[in-house]
Amino acid sequence: MTIDSKDVIALLQGVNPLLTGPVLLHLDAMGHSDSVAVVDAHFPAARVGRVVVDLPGTTSPEVLAAVCSVLPADDAPALDLMTSADGSVLPVQEELVEAAGLRPDAVRYVDRFAYYDLVTDAHLVLRTGETRVYGNALYRKGLVTLGAPDGSSS
Repeated sequence: MTIDSKDVIALLQGVNPLLTGPVLLHLDAMGHSDSVAVVDAHFPAARVGRVVVDLPGTTSPEVLAAVCSVLPADDAPALDLMTSADGSVLPVQEELVEAAGLRPDAVRYVDRFAYYDLVTDAHLVLRTGETRVYGNALYRKGLVTLGAPDGSSS
């Protein structure tokens, strides 16, 4: 079977343009409960990430929203955020929770070094151009089902 370019374009309609071919390839390879880290420009991605894809000029919330457009959330905690220095929830973190479409009880806050350890096990690290501190999110993939979001066929 051969596929021409017009068929490929039709297959990708509706896919967020931030999800480049390499990003989609890695997201597709993820299994249930595997994680993807969306990190800010300050994060030591090259040191702790197994696979790092750079998305310069983007923000962490917009990249996380793109990822969540193709991956369902795992059971809580589906999202880990890094605890800020003073323990407050920062605006960028509120945006990350909103981008993931999650309730606050589906989010876990972990300290900086514990977060780094979690990222070492991530399937993929997406380094954004986010310059706000604590603009990091670790998202766990839930079960992908065919049909309706609840798993039914209609």
